[in-house]
Amino acid sequence: MKMDAHANLPELLLLPGFMLDQTLWDDMRDGLEHMGRLHFADLGQDDTISAMAARVLQQAPESFVLIGFSMGGYVAQAIMQQEPQRVIALALLNTSASQQDTRQIAGSRMHLELARQVPFKGLTRRALASSVHPDRANDRILLDRLQAMALRNGKEVFIRQLSALRSNGYTELQKIHCPTLIVASRNDQLSSIAEAQQMQAQIAAAQMVLIENCGHMTPLEKPEELLRIVSDWLHVSRVDKPV
Repeated sequence: MKMDAHANLPELLLLPGFMLDQTLWDDMRDGLEHMGRLHFADLGQDDTISAMAARVLQQAPESFVLIGFSMGGYVAQAIMQQEPQRVIALALLNTSASQQDTRQIAGSRMHLELARQVPFKGLTRRALASSVHPDRANDRILLDRLQAMALRNGKEVFIRQLSALRSNGYTELQKIHCPTLIVASRNDQLSSIAEAQQMQAQIAAAQMVLIENCGHMTPLEKPEELLRIVSDWLHVSRVDKPV
């Protein structure tokens, strides 16, 4: 009888960032598959963070390790507010619990108005470049991968995700008691190290790892290092142990 190699491993639920999809994890996929069964969330169907979280929970396994990147980190925090008992362990990658300020909200509204009036042609070159390490701002292969994900998501997802306002969630983080990993990157221009440290300070069971020479797109810029960090964390947390 053929044995299931994943029988005693956890379910891993991965949440992508803004205008990204499951190919965000392609460079880590083989390694992640050795850690457990992979489930990729779709965050493109709703226009609020709470609704995204509710939809993910409807389609998720009964219990799982939750890994949220960037905007997916906000959705992961909403999941912890809605059904924390289902989360075995939590990884928050290149994300924050900060609310949008008035300048960011105004900028989003401006982009929304423009998006509704013109055909969607993907993310701007400036937006793509700001999401990676400055040394890779002209890396066409990397930027083309990001743009391809944005184009696959398309205009309606862009509008829905841009409409999803982020609230201040730092106080809610104090209610998280499962093993938690926080990953920040030294050259991340979108999520700061200070925000990651503030999240760590609010979560009793959190550990934080800082990746050097990396921008915001850690799963694409430093996939091997991020994979090792996640693997080591799961091992130390004993989440990867047979039950």
